[in-house]
Amino acid sequence: MAETHSAHAYEKGIDSQPRKTSIVAALVRDRYVADAVVILEHTPRRAARAVRKAIESANANLLNNSKVSIDPKTVRIARIFVTSGTRMRRYKPASRGRALPYEIISSNIFVEVAGEEKVKKTAEKAEKPAKAEKSVKTDKKAEAEAKEKK
Repeated sequence: MAETHSAHAYEKGIDSQPRKTSIVAALVRDRYVADAVVILEHTPRRAARAVRKAIESANANLLNNSKVSIDPKTVRIARIFVTSGTRMRRYKPASRGRALPYEIISSNIFVEVAGEEKVKKTAEKAEKPAKAEKSVKTDKKAEAEAKEKK
């Protein structure tokens, strides 16, 4: 059985509120990476681009940085969650010398992907059973022909 390997990516300072970003992240939770990318390409939300970028980064980390070869078809999103990032406090000038405060909210995206190791099949093992089956079939045909001749 193939061994499972994992890698992660952490995107910080995304200019979108965590509540809105987590809605997009919930769309692709526990899916294959290829399916998730297609879903996010067709999602009409601003946070979809940032989530897709984080998923592709984690996928690249797994495929390129692992010591073994990973089958790209088996790569799934193991964990994805969105946390609150830094908040920048700003002020907007108002009438009569007042200052109205507001905050610019950011979010952080954590993605962990997991994939299975490619199983290497040797050519010899794959060919030997096929030849053995052919010889069994020909032996049975030969026996059937011998019975018909008698």
